[in-house]
Amino acid sequence: MNGTFEPDVKDWTWVLERPCPDCGFDAARVGRAELGTEVLAGVDTWRAVLAVDDAGRRPDEATWSVLEYGCHVRDVHLTFAERVRLVLAEHDPLFANWDQDAAAVEERYGEQTASVVVEELASAARDVAAVYDELDPLDDDLWARPSRRSNGSTFTLESLARYHLHDEVHHRWDVRAAAQRATVCAYDRSARAYAAASFEVDDAVGDAVATFAEAVGTSGRVLEIGSGGGRDARLLAEHGLTVRCTDVSPGFVALLHEAGLEADVLDPLRDVLLETGQEPYDGVWANACLLHVARADLGTVLTRLAAATRTGGALFCSLKEGEGEAWSTHGHVAAPRRFTYWREPALREVLAAGGWRVLEVTRREGLRGERWLMVHALRGRG
Repeated sequence: MNGTFEPDVKDWTWVLERPCPDCGFDAARVGRAELGTEVLAGVDTWRAVLAVDDAGRRPDEATWSVLEYGCHVRDVHLTFAERVRLVLAEHDPLFANWDQDAAAVEERYGEQTASVVVEELASAARDVAAVYDELDPLDDDLWARPSRRSNGSTFTLESLARYHLHDEVHHRWDVRAAAQRATVCAYDRSARAYAAASFEVDDAVGDAVATFAEAVGTSGRVLEIGSGGGRDARLLAEHGLTVRCTDVSPGFVALLHEAGLEADVLDPLRDVLLETGQEPYDGVWANACLLHVARADLGTVLTRLAAATRTGGALFCSLKEGEGEAWSTHGHVAAPRRFTYWREPALREVLAAGGWRVLEVTRREGLRGERWLMVHALRGRG
């Protein structure tokens, strides 16, 4: 389990000066008073991904497993709690060297027990978050207290805390595929109950289907992402459209087959959307599904969907409005699912970058008071 891999020898202190292009972390956007809350925000993700069946399996010999990442994040929290306390107790302390790759081998990260690790990680997160929460966000002299790392890097208390937070956020990005698997498993276990509960069509969805169908045109071919129990596919078919049903959840695809619908298990981030020689689709329907795509991956998904759609083809998608991401067990799905929330300006930007011309973004209120962004767009010229 502790096979050979390339040690991480990069100097990551640059993330204090500019956003991380991978995970999107922007140190400048996190306030001092928010540090503790942000550290704790990651715990739900680690609970979910460490519960997946293959948490202990590496995707390849050069990449840590989810379990190894979880052990590392636990130890990151422990190390930074110790370092922050040292900065508060001493003037310009020199931190002892911590070789994270050696620690992974010596402590046999890959052989630890995931259920134990997640509780240790949660405890360590609570501890270091409490340290941050006790600091006065208005005391500039406090946050300017200096410290040094053995490689010569220098930190203030503030930059040390932000550096710590990026480490945890970046590793959540590293395990985002496991977060998707956890969400898929949640739907698989509750597919029948979810489909039954979402059978009725409200006016907002009905109007969206009508608008989309008009944009696609008579007898248009539509790629549906996230078909679920097939409710929207049937409605689209009633408007004369030919729908290819797909879902990333095998549980939903099995239900679609039971209902007599052709359907494929398809992940729009990774799977082939358009076979060689196949004509592009006239439209893409993605109702209440792209909200499970990690923020860093939505641009890739939208670009791939655009590449599978003819110029001028239509897109409908709906996502929840808000900030950040969260895990939820609401509704008829008992296990946690990951939701990524969007604000309209950022969503418009990622759509445009993906090759879509936004026609309109409207809002509707959901059953639990949540706000939905309803997007109609057209495929631009490639």
